[in-house]
Amino acid sequence: MTDHASLLQACASGDRSALKTLLDAEGGRMLGVARRMLRRQDLAEDATQESFVLIWRRAGQYDPQRGSARAWIYTILRNRCLTLLRNAGREELLDPAALETASDSATLETAYHRLDLTNDLRQCLETLEPDKRMAILSSYVLGYSHGEIAGRMGAPLGSVKAWVRRGLLKLRECLS
Repeated sequence: MTDHASLLQACASGDRSALKTLLDAEGGRMLGVARRMLRRQDLAEDATQESFVLIWRRAGQYDPQRGSARAWIYTILRNRCLTLLRNAGREELLDPAALETASDSATLETAYHRLDLTNDLRQCLETLEPDKRMAILSSYVLGYSHGEIAGRMGAPLGSVKAWVRRGLLKLRECLS
């Protein structure tokens, strides 16, 4: 059982290991709460990080007479999330995933089209279904894991794994 109040007192005294202990104990849950509130992973990560900075800076302001230490920590997170939501309404945010996907697609297309038309690899890649080709190129050109490919393509992880496996088998057959 984590004693949040004593960890906050230690943070107020400048003990960095106390902040690390708080991060280990509550970081995952705080990220989950922020993700539910903000509905965006990148903003949730920002809110959680900024909350821990505020916890570190304001640890001396915690008063056990006013409530539990854990509630105080989550109040900071909640307020940080609400501030981000308010600010997001004022500015037009570009979806970072959409920017990455567009950039990734351009990189993959460039890599694919750099292969000579008579290149055996290109001819074999052309025989693959577009999803399989994109998954294999994402893995080998961009170095993405199956999970990252699934997230970027909006496809189930199992499907991506199967596409890569089957596509590589088909490429191996074609190139031999």
